[in-house]
Order: sequence, then structure tokens, then C-alpha cells
Amino acid sequence: MSDETQNSEAVVDPLAEAPAEEVSQEEPYLNPLEAAELRIAEMEKENSEMKDQLLRTVAEMENLRRRTEKEVRDAKQFSVTSFARDMLAVADNLRRGLEALSEEDRANAGDALKALLEGTEMTEREMLKTLEKHGVRKLNPEGEKFDPNYHQAMFEVPNPNVPNNSVIQVVQAGYVIGTRVLRPAMVGVAKGGPKIVAPQEDGAEGVDSDSVDKSV
Repeated sequence: MSDETQNSEAVVDPLAEAPAEEVSQEEPYLNPLEAAELRIAEMEKENSEMKDQLLRTVAEMENLRRRTEKEVRDAKQFSVTSFARDMLAVADNLRRGLEALSEEDRANAGDALKALLEGTEMTEREMLKTLEKHGVRKLNPEGEKFDPNYHQAMFEVPNPNVPNNSVIQVVQAGYVIGTRVLRPAMVGVAKGGPKIVAPQEDGAEGVDSDSVDKSV
């Protein structure tokens, strides 16, 4: 065999020995239109994700704003809670002093005593008015239906002439601050009379019993 024949047999085709991995890693050919459509689809997906994230952020910020406003309102409304609770004893003492005298004693009272009574009554009215300015309201539920959210039953009085479960006597007035019970009214409740039929009126005002907050 000649040297030329041996050299020709030794020649190796470079493509025949190319690694299979390199061939398989070649990206498929995309014409410009297909590439543009693929890029548009990717951008639309990114835009949708960013829009969804933005909406979630806006919703979270709105919820945070509402919570903050509620906390500010509650802080303003209930900031006088401790002070108002301490003032209830003063209000009770004023009321006891006024109720200590009977109608007969008042009628026979001298000018000095009458002036003292008038001054005490004026002080009580001004105190209750000032408390109302700060959201504190007095409860005097005599004749109303007993409500465990606002009233505390101290005793029952059998009376068939009075609607059952109605308040017939207020032992101690109650107070609320906003929708929170500052102190329930201590009452006597009728027993044995006809049932109370609650009136159904549209647009009736008042605090819903289900929304009463007793956390004060």
C-alpha cells in the first residue's frame, strides 16, 4: 500500500466526530414574525403579573388606610374612657343627694336649701351635658324592654299588668361611650305579664345590640 493511500485512510471527517450534545443544543430556527409574537406574549404575561401585583398593593394600602382611620376615630372617641368612668361616682353622688329629699321636704324647704338644690341640679345637668359632648351617654331605661347588652337585672317583680321582661325600676343608671358599655344599668325586671312585641320600623335609630362592644 502506498503512503498516499495510508494518509487518505487516516483523514477523519470533523463532522462525524462532533459531540451529540453540541448538535442537540442548537436552538430551533424562528423567523422574525414568530420571534416577535413570542416576545409579545412574554411581555403581555409580565404586564399581567405586574398589574396584578399593583392591584394587590393598592388594595392592601386601602385596607391599611381604613384601619388607621378607625384606630384614630376610636382613639379620639374612647380616650376619655378612664376619666369618664371615674366621674360616674361623682354623678351618682349628685343624684343621691338630690333624691335624699322627698317632695314634701322640697316644698317646705327654705330659700337657702332651695338655692342649694337648684345649684346641685344645675351641676348635674352641666356634668351630663359635658359627658355627652365626649360621647358618654346616660342610660335610664325604665319602661323599656330588658336588654342584657345594656342592663343588669338585680331582681324580678311579679306583675301581670306590666309587659314581661320590661324594666320597671332603675336601681342605678347606666352609661355608654359610643357603642361601648361603660357601665350597665342595674334594674328590676317585671315577670308574669304579656310578652313585648318589638315594633318593626324602617330607619329606626339606635345602637344595634349585636354591635355592642363590652371591651371597655
